[in-house]
Amino acid sequence: MASIPVLADHSQTPSLLRETQSVLSACDVQWLQAPAEGLFLRVENGCLGLVDGRALKQKPVVVDFVAGKARHRQLYGGGRSQAIAKAVGLHQRSQLDVIDATAGLGQDAFVLAGLGAQVRLLERHPWVYLLLSDGLARAQREGLEAATRMTLLPLAQDLESVGATDVVYLDPMFPEIGRKSAVKKPMALFQQLVGGDDDADALLPVALETARLRVVVKRPRLAPVLAGQAPTYALTGKSNRFDIYALRSVLSDAS
Repeated sequence: MASIPVLADHSQTPSLLRETQSVLSACDVQWLQAPAEGLFLRVENGCLGLVDGRALKQKPVVVDFVAGKARHRQLYGGGRSQAIAKAVGLHQRSQLDVIDATAGLGQDAFVLAGLGAQVRLLERHPWVYLLLSDGLARAQREGLEAATRMTLLPLAQDLESVGATDVVYLDPMFPEIGRKSAVKKPMALFQQLVGGDDDADALLPVALETARLRVVVKRPRLAPVLAGQAPTYALTGKSNRFDIYALRSVLSDAS
């Protein structure tokens, strides 16, 4: 695994560095003295962010559940009537155990946790894992209730090893060719780092073995179904689609 370049002023950000030390120690970190020419992580204003050294004036990619778009979406996104809540089953039952197996920047997981779900997050990309770990730690320090229902599992863990859950949520990266102009710069930077999930099809059979109630796959509206397997039904919006693979009724185990 290639080392992760991190630029930080140790004298100005000691608390953040202490709190992320256990996470950083699990990765091969290369401490920078000056900005790199390509992508790197930077500690600034108490946050860990993804930066492009060729565009230092561009806003970094930061996981911010406290005051960012994720928080706004949680407060004003439509609650249990929004599509993601209906797809997972939270419009029928609030106390669900969910594994977000492709957590990314954690935005969907934060929404689900805000609606009452207990969410375990898996993220295998070490750079993204560090960003997510930092953002979740800050949200938990601020006492956000949703953050207390989110657990970021170890970097080395995968879906096959986490055990059974009510719902498995999948949102594999799917670059949309020909629509680059529609992608905002921070997200374009994230896509540049992560690329596509070439093995996304392999996640579906594992998810179906892991979930007790259903598997939910988030896709671009016109993207093909995962692994060529048709869902039980789908909820389609303007830009995204939720494919639901129903195994049992969401209410079947409700107390």
